[in-house]
Amino acid sequence: MRTAARVFRALADPTRRQILEELKAKELAAGEIGARFEISAPSISRHLAILKAAELVSERRDGNRILYRLEPETLIASLNSYLSAVCPTQVRQRRRIAARRP
Repeated sequence: MRTAARVFRALADPTRRQILEELKAKELAAGEIGARFEISAPSISRHLAILKAAELVSERRDGNRILYRLEPETLIASLNSYLSAVCPTQVRQRRRIAARRP
């Protein structure tokens, strides 16, 4: 449950949600992410650290740059787990509908 708590904490902030949206198309360097916002570089770094701790993004080094990419599986798993607990009948119904599709 700790992972889910970190995910929901990370998603609570609109800046972090926007960072995730920016990363949906491709991985970006920290500087590229920062250039898309009107907040300081240290604030962007803090947001990225929270997203990384929640396992919503991962990073890799490319020379002197750090590239960030979205990890959608963590988000999907956390949301599915929460929805299954809160409204299990809806989840079962959606699975049945999805199973019937060709």
